[in-house]
Amino acid sequence: MDTTATHTGKGPTGSVAALFGRVREALEQRRIYTRTYRGLSALSNAQLADMGIHPSMIRRISLEAAYGRAVDAAR
Repeated sequence: MDTTATHTGKGPTGSVAALFGRVREALEQRRIYTRTYRGLSALSNAQLADMGIHPSMIRRISLEAAYGRAVDAAR
């Protein structure tokens, strides 16, 4: 059995910094989602229709704005 540890050169502070970076990115994505969702939800159906958006599309558009890709609608 090989018990050799692989050293990445990051150490504990590097992995903690990476964790905080991922958390910060997730919070920013959530902020974008929430802002987009609330902004589109505040519009009337007529205003949405003028932009070619059906009210049922608001969630998907908000997710794509935040995460940059289409997501599974079953989520």
